[in-house]
Amino acid sequence: MKIFNLIWLIMILMVLNGCAQSSALIKTSSTSVRTDVFQELTNASPVPQESADLHITATLKTHKPGVYSAKDPHGTPDYTLLVNVDGQVAVLRGNLQTEADGVRYSFSKDLRLKGGIHSIVVALPGDRIAVKKEITLLNGEVNNLVLEPVYGTVSEKKRPSATKVTSFEEGIRGVRLTLDGRGL
Repeated sequence: MKIFNLIWLIMILMVLNGCAQSSALIKTSSTSVRTDVFQELTNASPVPQESADLHITATLKTHKPGVYSAKDPHGTPDYTLLVNVDGQVAVLRGNLQTEADGVRYSFSKDLRLKGGIHSIVVALPGDRIAVKKEITLLNGEVNNLVLEPVYGTVSEKKRPSATKVTSFEEGIRGVRLTLDGRGL
């Protein structure tokens, strides 16, 4: 019994530590400390040989507004995606589509920056989730960064051994990044 309680306590502390790390990363990454890293593109143009374009896309689903709290940003235009590249921040506002059981967001942004290795932080502040990765962008090319939500799991049946399936109704638990078809 004592071993079970110790294992349970360790698991809880690991989860809390992960939340604290994400919150700290969101806090430090939400303010631009530079303005010379990238330009936000508004229309398509050929990529100069000395630059690289980064096309960022994400589609995710949340619950409708007001389900848990009036201050909850889920299901509203206040729910944002934050992208920080080498200290410069872009805040992406999604296009909302209300569905029968929730709200689907589509985020998209095109950035132009120098090719090479960059540190990138992708965050969903409304879910207290942040991921930090290094990416390598090729000069003269359009590089595609796709963000995929990792939803919580729920049992299909009421038995402990039942198969688990993911559902947006269980909340977003993480973000998976793919650059030009390769996982990061």
